[in-house]
Amino acid sequence: MAGVDIDTRVLRYFLAVAEDLSFTRAAERLYVSQPALSRQIRQLEADLQLLLFERTSREVRLTLAGEALLPSARRLVADWQTAQRTVRSVAAAELRVLRIGFEATGAGPLSAKARTLFTERHPDVTVEPKRFDWGGEVAALREGLVDIAFLWLPADTTGLHAEIVAVEPRMVGFAAGHRLAAQETVTIGDLADEPLMWTRKAPRHWVDWWAVNPRPDGSEPRWGPENDNVEEMLENVAGGAAVCIGPRSMSTYYARPDLGWRPIVDVEPLRIAFAWPAASNNPLVADFAKVVRELAAAQA
Repeated sequence: MAGVDIDTRVLRYFLAVAEDLSFTRAAERLYVSQPALSRQIRQLEADLQLLLFERTSREVRLTLAGEALLPSARRLVADWQTAQRTVRSVAAAELRVLRIGFEATGAGPLSAKARTLFTERHPDVTVEPKRFDWGGEVAALREGLVDIAFLWLPADTTGLHAEIVAVEPRMVGFAAGHRLAAQETVTIGDLADEPLMWTRKAPRHWVDWWAVNPRPDGSEPRWGPENDNVEEMLENVAGGAAVCIGPRSMSTYYARPDLGWRPIVDVEPLRIAFAWPAASNNPLVADFAKVVRELAAAQA
């Protein structure tokens, strides 16, 4: 059999199905349709001229060949990810550029203060803020799209150095005139009958943490519309389609007259970390980390 060239994207598809043992769950995690995922796996099997999965109406199992491919596929995907991160980081460092990832409001006021102070101390460095959708800054770090990032926890920090630098209470956002506007504070029980915004963009454990799923009584939230980013989420909320849960900084950074916000008093707050690849030796990252630590200590 002639050699086969395989796209690492297809290997990621194989790994998702192998780890979930479900085409449905893997497709949801990858944000692709199940038929498209199935076609990619069938094409991979055709290229290799063997079966990687045994499929029945009740389950999906790896064949012996699939089990044999699994460690090599993981290694190949990880090596390519490392290669991308390395060359992108080296290119940015050569140009004296520091790329800082964040989502929505980042670390609140700390984010902008850190960038400003760092720029004052390093006027020869170009600071590039890079915004990502829900949870996307973690993948951006691993792929070398950013050098350092503010993470909203919980997040998979495997292979990353992460330090918690800020804590924010969680709040519920709702359309102006909503019944919750009459209350000074809100409990999670007050939201039992409210449809709640959610996303497929982020890992399920991240979605469940924000939604407080399960609720203290064991029930599941009433799921409302999906969204891909904070702007879509707030448009739905302002239109009365659902409520949302976000950090306190969101209530000020995304303030608008058709929205109201109230603190949720009986849920744990958001912890915000700043993180970078553990293998990074970029001196600019170390310098920015020093600035963040100084500012975090000052506001503690």
